[in-house]
Amino acid sequence: MQITISRDQFLKPLMQVSGAIERKHTLPILANVLLEVKDGILSMTGTDLEIELVACVELEQPAPDAKITLPAKKLLDICKSLPDGATLTLATQEHQLLLTSGQSRFSLTTLAAEDFPNLESWDGEVEFQLTRLELRSLLESTSFSMANQDVRYYLNGMSFEVDNQDIKTVATDGHRLALSQTHLAGSVGMQRQLIIPRKGVQEIMRLMIADDTLITIQFGANHIRIIDVEFTFTSKLVDGRFPDYRRVLPRGGDKIVTANREWLRSAFQRVSILSNEKFRGVRLNLTNGLLKISANNPEQEQAEEVVEVMYQGDDLEIGFNVSYLLDVLNTLKTEDVTFTLLDTNSSVLIEGVDESESMYVVMPMRL
Repeated sequence: MQITISRDQFLKPLMQVSGAIERKHTLPILANVLLEVKDGILSMTGTDLEIELVACVELEQPAPDAKITLPAKKLLDICKSLPDGATLTLATQEHQLLLTSGQSRFSLTTLAAEDFPNLESWDGEVEFQLTRLELRSLLESTSFSMANQDVRYYLNGMSFEVDNQDIKTVATDGHRLALSQTHLAGSVGMQRQLIIPRKGVQEIMRLMIADDTLITIQFGANHIRIIDVEFTFTSKLVDGRFPDYRRVLPRGGDKIVTANREWLRSAFQRVSILSNEKFRGVRLNLTNGLLKISANNPEQEQAEEVVEVMYQGDDLEIGFNVSYLLDVLNTLKTEDVTFTLLDTNSSVLIEGVDESESMYVVMPMRL
């Protein structure tokens, strides 16, 4: 391999694929990035056997077809440390690669490209298009509710569902649930639900710029693939059955509270300072036109805030984990929000006023 390329051209795809590469690797080659030159295109591939990222760049100077694997972190650190506008030359010498730039020379050990793992090739059973902004919004609106290292492994990810023209993402950790949806311009003509693992969701969000560029999404039997103009992302799916979230959505709530989102968020934030650090519980007392938020902790410290709200109904006292409420209020972007409640033992449904794309359910806690 002998290629000459500008640092900026080389660094961007390298940074994109590096997210898929495991730091704590079981196989030495998983710490490497695969560089392959074919027909004047340099492609870089990173994988941890669960997700795979491929990014490509067109070479301005001709180079022979070849492929090689290099230690990803070292290569990335070297490229980051070189000055802007630098030119890199990569040349192989037996089991090493010589990277030169100006007066800098680096010799890196290579591993055989033939040993680099490939996620098996597959054909998409479902294919549709979204904008980057739409996909990012679907994931951002729900990802915070994913479980983390739960024994119910199917909760350590996000449900991604396509139903003809509707796309839904749902995440839950058993204590709260987040749902977001959007509509496709055309119908897919079928219904399909799959679970994207937590790392896959986080990588898509890292890569996805919020603009109107169209991307293609493919569902396979065991994989999801996202084809962007800059990269191709593939992830294995979580093998499991996601809970029926429709059964969790509260029904029959007759106590509707409307309030300014920022006022509520600030009040919850202040009261949370003196909540129990382990359980994070706050007490909500509703009366006509007013919401009192209070918290205390084992040190006998107390906090209390009173917020004006739109509410006409019976008095109600209920407790919640304040972190769950703040996650929702930080995610919603509307000026006002509504809390729909039934009684002290029922979950609350939180929605943005005049925004029907997302809804959130938080279970109460005993205080």
